[in-house]
Amino acid sequence: MPSLNPPILFIVFCFLMSAISCSNEKKQSQFDLIETADGISITENNSPVLYYQRSEKVLNDSMRFSNFIHPLFTPGGDTLTEIFPDDHPFHRGVYWAWHQVFIDSLDAGDLWIMKNIRQSVDSASVHTADNNAVIKTLVSWFSPLYENNKSFLQERNSITIHPKENDIRKIDFEIQLHALTNNVRIGGSDDEKGYGGFCLRLRLPEQILFTSSGGKVVPQLLQVNSGKWMDFSRPSQILQDSIGIAILSHSSLPFFPAPWILRQSGSMQNIVFPGRNPIGLGKNPVILRYRLIVHSGGVSKINLNQLQREYENEN
Repeated sequence: MPSLNPPILFIVFCFLMSAISCSNEKKQSQFDLIETADGISITENNSPVLYYQRSEKVLNDSMRFSNFIHPLFTPGGDTLTEIFPDDHPFHRGVYWAWHQVFIDSLDAGDLWIMKNIRQSVDSASVHTADNNAVIKTLVSWFSPLYENNKSFLQERNSITIHPKENDIRKIDFEIQLHALTNNVRIGGSDDEKGYGGFCLRLRLPEQILFTSSGGKVVPQLLQVNSGKWMDFSRPSQILQDSIGIAILSHSSLPFFPAPWILRQSGSMQNIVFPGRNPIGLGKNPVILRYRLIVHSGGVSKINLNQLQREYENEN
């Protein structure tokens, strides 16, 4: 039997080492990523992290909702979010939506309650990069009131899930709003509250605490100016400690820092953008960036001011 010459041996060796390296990379990934037609499920070391809803969920035979996250879990396994509650059936986990959507003078619909407007998740994929799990989506908006359901806006979104570190997990959102026609405008509720934009619908027991950089915050009926981040903490149902979630805002936001709409019970928590007065979406996309800090343990155990500074310094 002829022996292999040195160049061939070297090629075979490199091939085997490459295969071993690829196998080890797969084994070292702590995330399991499951894609289906309905959505994307992510677990970390066999513990649930979140579920992204791709397909439409129909409520009351009329309202159709997609493009949101529920459930969202703490590192300890507590469920933080809820969807379609009796008090506000159109709330859905982690989501972003606006009451006012206009094309020129046309009222194209209400994305908050999905009246005369629809969203289609045209594509959704997930992969690992730099030890993180990354969900990429393309989402179209269309309305029967505008040119027979022609798409007039596209979202190009990225959701980056970082590995758990010391009982906290970072989740980054980059939401890009691309107008596909001229004179598209979006705005929050047309009242003094002006709520709209990035929201959390949390499971809210009576003991929930609101904290920002200045300390304890008391929710008000109207907007509250309480700084760059806000934490929502409550007792854990699994651990003998508190759990919570904070929203951090990136300094690149169009209005920074933004005000907050906060509710002690029975509603969503919202970092307001743009408010009551609609803004136009021009040739360049509007980019919204937020970071969630999901934590097991009370807010006093983490340095959210430091985490906010780190986030602001990221490109």
